[in-house]
Amino acid sequence: MERAPSKKSNPTFSDQARVWFKGILDPLGGFFNRIGLMPNTMTILGLVGNIVGAIFLAQGQFLVGGILILLMGPIDVLDGTMARLRGMASSYGAFIDSVSDRYSELIIFAGLLYYYQGQSNDLAVLLVYAAAAGSVLVSYIRARGLSLGWETKVGILTRFERYLVLAPALVFSFLSPLIPLIAIAIIAVLANVTALQRIIDIRRQARINSHADA
Repeated sequence: MERAPSKKSNPTFSDQARVWFKGILDPLGGFFNRIGLMPNTMTILGLVGNIVGAIFLAQGQFLVGGILILLMGPIDVLDGTMARLRGMASSYGAFIDSVSDRYSELIIFAGLLYYYQGQSNDLAVLLVYAAAAGSVLVSYIRARGLSLGWETKVGILTRFERYLVLAPALVFSFLSPLIPLIAIAIIAVLANVTALQRIIDIRRQARINSHADA
């Protein structure tokens, strides 16, 4: 659904997960197609679900919010599967899906930011901000690189990994309020490390291209 890269890149963990769970995603996607749901409808449902989850997070109800966000993960994947099965995969569909994903992630961080700000927890506020900034930069660097002809998917914490770190931590917050904070701290550090990894990867590609043009 995305623009073909100029150079084949290694698959990300999320790419591999789609292959591993294809036997589950395809039947589910086929079922939703048969009952008349459109891929874009599934995208909107995922976004709305994350908004509701973020509202619960803002109120400090991390367990309920975490469960909702955890359930939205498969929905975020199913829209692409449904489009592929319908033969409707398109660049515009991929664009809408990516924008929805960015909104979902930022809305979740906004809910966390609102809650921790209300608790006057300055450290948590800074960690949430750093996590949100790193997450956006990871996606932006890839998109900007693609616009210039460079594809980069490298990094230790792409969106799927961030989801796997944060959503379960929110669910298990009933064990300790430190669990979500630890997850946010991990994202705050590793998302920004991932952004740097992608900058370095694009720099490497730029140098290779400059030598090839010389």
